[in-house]
Amino acid sequence: MSETAEIKHTNLREKGRLMSASEIERTLVRLAHQIVEKTNACEGLALVGIKRRGVPLAERLGVLIAGIVKRPVETGVLDIQFYRDDLSTHGIRPVVNPGDLGVDVAGKHVILCDDVLYTGRTIRAALDALFDHGRPRCVQLAVLIDRGHRELPIEATYIGKNVPTSSREIIEVKFREVDNDEQVLLVENID
Repeated sequence: MSETAEIKHTNLREKGRLMSASEIERTLVRLAHQIVEKTNACEGLALVGIKRRGVPLAERLGVLIAGIVKRPVETGVLDIQFYRDDLSTHGIRPVVNPGDLGVDVAGKHVILCDDVLYTGRTIRAALDALFDHGRPRCVQLAVLIDRGHRELPIEATYIGKNVPTSSREIIEVKFREVDNDEQVLLVENID
């Protein structure tokens, strides 16, 4: 679950818009070109979006990359719900059955995609989930926003925008596929 999915509070105040729809699109075009350059034209590439807002990010990047290299790029969906380390440690533990990714990751160059990189815990859970589906040749990370505050030694290879934040601030990414809106907002918890 990304940071955006956790925003259900009423004590939030919008501080400003970080990216418009056109800025998001330009950023994705730049990321697609960086991925093509760093992956040697994408032989054996698979983009895997972390459910929820990582999925439209992976799908859009896949379309853009396919347009550059003139061949389809595989994309998949990764649900990390039962891999998170913030699940209760008391009581019955859930049984984890890997869901279908929609792509075979064994031996592939996998790029995990998510909207916001914060503590790194979502990505740690995603790596656990991903390896339950097979052993990729290598794994890289693409994020729209890196806001800092890491709790784990995790770093993105492809970053749309670095946004230093305070612990009271939240990055709210909105994609039309999920939210019927297209922008990135900076909001603040006013509790």
